[in-house]
Amino acid sequence: MNANNTRVQRVEDTIKQAWFQEAIRDKEVDLFLVIGHAPVRSIEYDAIYREIRGIRWDTPIQFFGGHYHIRDYVRYDSKAYGLASGRFMETIGFMSIDGLSTGRRQLKPALAAPRFNRKYIDNNLLSFYHHTSRDEESFPTEHGRNVSLLIQQSRTDLQLDQVFGCAPRDLWMFRAKYPGDDNIYTWLEKEVLPESLTDVSRAGTPALVVVNTGAIRFDIFKGPFTQDTTYIVSPFTSGFRYVKDIPYDKAKFLVEVLNRQHEILADARHPAGWQLTPPEQSAPTLDFTEKGDLALSIRPDAGFLANQASLMSGGYAEPNLFPGYTTTDDGGKDGDDTVHSPITYYSVPSCIQALASNSSGTPETVDLVYIDFIEPYVAFAAKFSRIAVDFSRDSDVYMPNATLTSLISDWVKGHWTCGEA
Repeated sequence: MNANNTRVQRVEDTIKQAWFQEAIRDKEVDLFLVIGHAPVRSIEYDAIYREIRGIRWDTPIQFFGGHYHIRDYVRYDSKAYGLASGRFMETIGFMSIDGLSTGRRQLKPALAAPRFNRKYIDNNLLSFYHHTSRDEESFPTEHGRNVSLLIQQSRTDLQLDQVFGCAPRDLWMFRAKYPGDDNIYTWLEKEVLPESLTDVSRAGTPALVVVNTGAIRFDIFKGPFTQDTTYIVSPFTSGFRYVKDIPYDKAKFLVEVLNRQHEILADARHPAGWQLTPPEQSAPTLDFTEKGDLALSIRPDAGFLANQASLMSGGYAEPNLFPGYTTTDDGGKDGDDTVHSPITYYSVPSCIQALASNSSGTPETVDLVYIDFIEPYVAFAAKFSRIAVDFSRDSDVYMPNATLTSLISDWVKGHWTCGEA
């Protein structure tokens, strides 16, 4: 959603505008650099690539993208590549291009086809020490220490380290099967939502709440759960809305429709169902399965790109590996700078549901409650569930001023004491 005084323009239309057409016809260009939030495997970047190639068939192109929260590297042709560097500053993406022609005096001669190389560097001090040939004593700078101090002061001012409670166990988005006791969505369904969802104006009325899995963005780790943790896990400000007196069986079927949109609504004009899930699950290079097959793997004998030494390339015996990124992309399986053991990923549904009721029996009708962000999806799925409701007219705010984020933090304050962790 965007403000009324702004307009979102399709990439396919933008590349036909005069400024773009003028730019790609500039004969002094040695490299086209395209930076955006779009995935490197997307119709948007494909359109840009094709438009440039239609005019400049031989000029190197480097794309930087994102959105899917994954490490990815795509080859469009021998002189055009794209790099996506993970999520949440977990990864430092390093991209190098050797052999470019600059039309000027060069230290090295231009190559017929430039060499594109990439590395995914784990964002931690050990990686930085290694690549800068420094250590704990020589790496810090005065400027760096000042920045660290400013960050800590800001965290204190924002009370981000305030402890709400202590998680008794790890809760995973993808690393634990859903449903399951160690899955964060099961925790929401079974504990948080049923105990937290209540609107005083609808007291005594059962409610079936629908939450899209994309509303959760990170795992919960055993130990202190702080104000910072709350925003890391669920950073959104979306509230709740509801429509009243919906037959319970139809409300439950609506959730089934939302979770089967790819099958049921394959050829219909409808909101894209993949937008309901976390971005990682939508990525075309990750193979999430209900069986928990390995999404990614790494060859034991994987080589490393020239001039980019891996932390494991010094000839030492291989130690026990920590679980982490094991990336396969268009460049192969040698992009990860640090070698990890692979992690098993399990798929999650588009939406979860929870019944909040004072009775143990099955209700005849419920308030159908949902996060306001997904109202277009809920309204569309309602048509397939034979729910005759005009959501623009009949829906209303549920639990004013409450968000999923606030429900989670309030539940933690009331249930997780630090003596249990």
